[in-house]
Amino acid sequence: MPELPEVETIKRGLQPFLEQKTIQGLQVNRQDLRIPIPDNTRQMIQGQYVQFIKRHGKYLCVELANGQTIVWHMGMSGSVRVYHDDKEPYEPQKHDHIVMTTDAPATIVFNDPRRFGMFYTHPTEQIQNTPPFSQMGCDALQSTAKTLYPQLQNKKSPIKTVLLDQAIVAGLGNIYVCEALYKARISPFKPANALSFSEVETLSKHIDEILAEAIQKGGSSLKDHRMTDGSMGYFQNFFGVYGKKGVACPHCTCDPEQTGGIKQVKQAGRSTFYCSEKQK
Repeated sequence: MPELPEVETIKRGLQPFLEQKTIQGLQVNRQDLRIPIPDNTRQMIQGQYVQFIKRHGKYLCVELANGQTIVWHMGMSGSVRVYHDDKEPYEPQKHDHIVMTTDAPATIVFNDPRRFGMFYTHPTEQIQNTPPFSQMGCDALQSTAKTLYPQLQNKKSPIKTVLLDQAIVAGLGNIYVCEALYKARISPFKPANALSFSEVETLSKHIDEILAEAIQKGGSSLKDHRMTDGSMGYFQNFFGVYGKKGVACPHCTCDPEQTGGIKQVKQAGRSTFYCSEKQK
């Protein structure tokens, strides 16, 4: 599933072709996504001027001049492609469920093979008081040690599991939590309420750094994620531990032949990658 850096990359790729532009056409090729696309979606969107594109957590919010907001989630396999050059005209592909045209001019296509994404409208003034947004914590790019530490005080669950809770921090997913805990030298199994304020400060700093670097590198393309020009992100080339079971972690003196290298275990149904020597 695309995490914060991937969605932020998509947002930035869309802005020149959708923000402060008019949506001239909307074609819905398939309605049965995770939440079925309502029948009146074309009526609500086509012809509307886009005021802003925002992101909260893993969601895009496209605010329209008519007081409606498009709520857009990539799901497990969704990607967005922008066609804006006559040298590369849009050619329909399998799983292209949403096709928008704007006066940029551009054609914007939402492709989602597993159909676990979402695309619907909601009154803008009600967005923050309506699920899923009313149930989300602070966006990870705005989260600080001062906002995060109090939320951990009554959480006895492992810090890895707690950081994946979108009600605590919105936008973090499995990849970036593994990487942040590794950089902060914090065990993924440590109870969240056992972290000192100093440890939370260190963790928060590394969350910021990792997210910023991942965004700069276009996110991580492991399976489906692509930037809006169709190219792959490349932060996966800089992972410290994620997906590296059995190898030595960077900047560590441990011998994989003796320690087994980077470990992989299951936590709450998700794979956790960590260095047992470095993360205590």
